[in-house]
Amino acid sequence: MADPVVPSSGVLSPLGLDAVRLSPGFWGDRVALNREVTIAHCQEWEEREGWIGNFRGERPRRGREFSDSEIYKLLEAMAWADHPGLPALAETVARAQEGDGYLNTRWSGSRYTDFAWGHELYCYGHLIQAGVARLRVHGEDRLTEVAVRAADHVCRRFMEGTETCGHPVIEMALVELYRATGTERYLEMARRFVERRGLPALADIPFGRAYYQDDLPVRRAQVFRGHAVRALYLASGVVDVAVETGDEELLKAVEAQWERTVARRTHLTGGMGSRHADESFGEDYELPPDRAYNETCASIASIMLSHRLLLATGDARYADLAERTLYNMLATGVALDGRSFFYANPLQVRVPAVPLEGVNHAPEGGLRSPWFDVSCCPNNIARTMASLPAYVATSSAGGIQIHHLTPSEIRHGRLAVRVETGYPWTGSVRVRVLEGGPGGITLRVPAWASGATIVHVPAPAPGAPPPGDPAVRPASPGYVSVEGPCRAGDEIRLELPMAPRWTFPDRRIDALRGSAAVERGPLVYCAESVADEPPLGDLAARVGPPVEREMDGVVELEVAAALGSGGDGGWPYAPVAGGRAGGADVTLRLVPYHRWGNRGPATMRVWLPI
Repeated sequence: MADPVVPSSGVLSPLGLDAVRLSPGFWGDRVALNREVTIAHCQEWEEREGWIGNFRGERPRRGREFSDSEIYKLLEAMAWADHPGLPALAETVARAQEGDGYLNTRWSGSRYTDFAWGHELYCYGHLIQAGVARLRVHGEDRLTEVAVRAADHVCRRFMEGTETCGHPVIEMALVELYRATGTERYLEMARRFVERRGLPALADIPFGRAYYQDDLPVRRAQVFRGHAVRALYLASGVVDVAVETGDEELLKAVEAQWERTVARRTHLTGGMGSRHADESFGEDYELPPDRAYNETCASIASIMLSHRLLLATGDARYADLAERTLYNMLATGVALDGRSFFYANPLQVRVPAVPLEGVNHAPEGGLRSPWFDVSCCPNNIARTMASLPAYVATSSAGGIQIHHLTPSEIRHGRLAVRVETGYPWTGSVRVRVLEGGPGGITLRVPAWASGATIVHVPAPAPGAPPPGDPAVRPASPGYVSVEGPCRAGDEIRLELPMAPRWTFPDRRIDALRGSAAVERGPLVYCAESVADEPPLGDLAARVGPPVEREMDGVVELEVAAALGSGGDGGWPYAPVAGGRAGGADVTLRLVPYHRWGNRGPATMRVWLPI
């Protein structure tokens, strides 16, 4: 099956790229742009920066110690997209592999001397994931051979002992290779890596062992902590190990950590990781909008984890978070032209960023850059977009489940359906049965969509009179099903309420007290100001019904606001709440957060003082 996650058990089974075809629309357009533009953009920059040249033996070696992993992420993107550039790049990589399977352009000759920062096992993880993608889409070839040889080397070198890597990812890669090949040692190696972490297995560092989740064994941890990408990659691998070994205790531990992290350490956009210094989660309710780091890679890791938990449990809350993160983080991470990217994703930008034409060495957010000296995010976006159809729907004994509402055609067994929708701009979703089958159809109703309705319009039976008006029934948040068997011509019509809504923060989030945000459907909105547009630093929004306006198929919003009364009293405090706020009335334009920053340098804020 052409899918990045293929567990052997779980409540739901994945439907891969060979079963889900995206049609033109919000995600279909982006997946096509990724294949046509972003993948080539990434390869061009990796050649320009010399990272691919490292595999040819070009000297001096260029890039960070983990730059090999970026070539492997690109190869994975190419594999899922069945990109014609893959064989030549894979051959370049293959020629650099050593006789025993070792492969690293930075550490060859001084192997495994720095487990905390060396990233050797991390790089193998991304190589193996690329190999699995190629195996599932194409079959065995040069890339899959290289990945298997590297995995076998890892098992020989690390099966005994207590060593592991400062940056998780090898764990989920090895489990997926086990799933693809049936070779038991890969699963056992992954299990041992999981159980070693937190013994501790790594040296202490200034950030503390929590930085790479080595402060506590996985089973004892209460919440995700430390470096956000590392934490979420590790959790994804832990879920994979738990599912394949039947370890319910381990799975429950991750579910509990996810629940507390979502409740206390997650931004409105679904972004995770509040601290710039170590790219880490903060403490509970430490969610500052202007200093939010929210690395794009962390959002992708969160989507990976949510998808795995959804497959294991069937719980809609995991798909809800994945949707929030997809629309407000993944879609935000790449510009509309597919050629520049956000690394960090703050929820407020006070000063417009300075445009960059080349490599960004301080990727703290504010303007998308064509490349970074640490370019994990562009390549991660490329591989995630290339595999995105695999996240849309699943199957079970009862039929198919459509978790993400996007134009598509979905096939499972004899059942084939077409999803037609303008989502996320409209709330109307129509599912047409193209070919009948014994199973039913289940649709996810997002958590925000109270008041949704569903109608099942059966195809008229041959020779029978036309049916009367179908009954409209409520569709509560969660899942709503139409039982099978389904016949060609059946229709399901789901209507989601799309009125804009104000959202208020938990009072324990100190940085957000006295503010509110606006959402519509799955989208978070923000105020953006470019060039000579009114500044955002001295306004207060009036909480009232936002006004919708459509611009070229995109829904923007307007809300009433008041500018400050102006002047500078020389002291930013006052004996009454709000100080001198409350000047001239203005209309504040809000745009979907994922679209901000496409008009040039700008200031921006999601959370508006009220």
